[in-house]
Amino acid sequence: MKQSRTNTCGELRLGDVGSKVTLAGYYENMRKVSKNLGFLVLRDFYGVTQIVVETEEMMDKLTGINTESTLQVTGTVRERSSKNPEIPTGEIEVVPEEIVVLGKCRYNELPFEITRSKEADENARLRYRYLDLRNPAVKANIVLRCNVVAELRKAMTEQGFLEITTPILTCSSPEGARDYLVPSRLHAGKFYALPQAPQQFKQILMASGFDRYFQIAPCFRDEDARADRSPGEFYQLDMEMAFASQEDVFSVVEEVLPPVFAKYGKYKKASGAPFKRIAYLEALDTYGTDKPDLRIDLTLTEVTELMKGAGFEPFDNAETIKAIVVHGFEGSRKVIDKIVSDAEVVSGGKGYWIKCGDDGRGLAGGVSKFLADKQGEVIKTLDLKAGDVVFISAGSRGQALKTGGTLIKTIGASVPGHMDKEAYEFCWIVDFPMYEIGEESGELEFCHNPFSMPQGGLDSLKNEDPLKILAYQYDLVCNGVELSSGAVRNHDPEIMIEAFKLVGLGEEDVKAKFPAMYNAFCYGAPPHAGIAPGVDRMIMLIAGEESIREIIPFPMNKNAEDLMMGAPAEVEPKQLQDVHISVTEE
Repeated sequence: MKQSRTNTCGELRLGDVGSKVTLAGYYENMRKVSKNLGFLVLRDFYGVTQIVVETEEMMDKLTGINTESTLQVTGTVRERSSKNPEIPTGEIEVVPEEIVVLGKCRYNELPFEITRSKEADENARLRYRYLDLRNPAVKANIVLRCNVVAELRKAMTEQGFLEITTPILTCSSPEGARDYLVPSRLHAGKFYALPQAPQQFKQILMASGFDRYFQIAPCFRDEDARADRSPGEFYQLDMEMAFASQEDVFSVVEEVLPPVFAKYGKYKKASGAPFKRIAYLEALDTYGTDKPDLRIDLTLTEVTELMKGAGFEPFDNAETIKAIVVHGFEGSRKVIDKIVSDAEVVSGGKGYWIKCGDDGRGLAGGVSKFLADKQGEVIKTLDLKAGDVVFISAGSRGQALKTGGTLIKTIGASVPGHMDKEAYEFCWIVDFPMYEIGEESGELEFCHNPFSMPQGGLDSLKNEDPLKILAYQYDLVCNGVELSSGAVRNHDPEIMIEAFKLVGLGEEDVKAKFPAMYNAFCYGAPPHAGIAPGVDRMIMLIAGEESIREIIPFPMNKNAEDLMMGAPAEVEPKQLQDVHISVTEE
């Protein structure tokens, strides 16, 4: 059954010449040659077909019909005299006998040209998303999303995982972001919360005797938008495994993801198992970030002692100085300055540079004059050759690393030869610190996930310096984008209580905040581990898009507004009364 049509606009070929067909689709455009000759392009989900109008009567039927109206065309297929190799149906055309308007577009002007909607203002695209989605290029991303999700489901099922859905209405839980709250009608003054993640439910499933769980899980977090993060809601490939270690999780992910990226990705090369593993502190020291882009062949070199004491105040006062050596740099000083200034804007720090002179014996440009007495030592230590450029970051350790990491990304993206842009490079960031000193509180806090198993177990919690305790926590990173965080879970109530005790929370606090999970573990829980790669971010990378909104059917804007539906919106007083809510002006 083909819904008021015998064929789609993407399937007719030379073998169909002479056939009588009925097509249905959108009136994309018309090239009118005369009052009795015109070439109409009809578009549907599957493609486009040229309709050749050859009579004045048929041309009159189209008078006053705006583009993007939906039409039904019945006619005969014939071979085109002027073929178009750019489209699959480019060897045929349809001569119509009847044209019926199925749905009239009532506007003479569209908010943007359909096939160029990606060039339009983003708010206009979101307000008229139903038009934006008619663009084959935009639609292709949504089709890609469907195919990738289906492939992920198939792969996880083949790995022995059961797809189990978890509740959407649950209780508020401290997951690191703001909850979306839902007032209860039956229980005055009480609220449900939309889940930031199915974290507790999937761990409880493990304690309930299930062995391998997954779902394409909707998650809700009231947080600001970024290029790689959509406000409001997102989806993740959530998984958990009982009687499992970190190695078990790595094995599953390394088997499931690379084939999907290789099959559907814009780039056909994806790193296979085993993914490179980098300790968290090593990643910061080497790449300036815990989300390194391994397509870039540049790293940070420690030069604090080398460059201090030269009389240059930013270096002399710095806690850390890092250098990035770019061999054979061919850009001008203008290019160098732009790289530094772009990195400074993103990182909020300061960048510097020097260049090895044409004779390979001295330094020139940038801050080289401050290193005049050390230039021989700098050249030897960094193994500089004529034309090499050294980019430098300095300041507090955190700021120097951040600026250095941003310089690496900026150089990799703008200087030819330092980034393999046609590949997907995965890596694991492992060995995260269990605790850190909070920037705002100045107190000991969990660094990553409070329910992670500390390396060394109970003994490490009782006998080691908390800041030196590592956790079985891991991040999955691809091309500089964090796809997921995961961990071996702390399934032992005794270890859990000790872990929370170090941050000032007692057993009663844990029971109060996480009663179901804590109690479930008290009945004998298996060791378990999991991870939840972000579906939206994966598909953004697979599609080669810079913004996550390009692969979401109906995304919100950067202010968490749905411009098409008008959400968030005010509601009727009666609705508020039903859920015991009153709105007061500040």
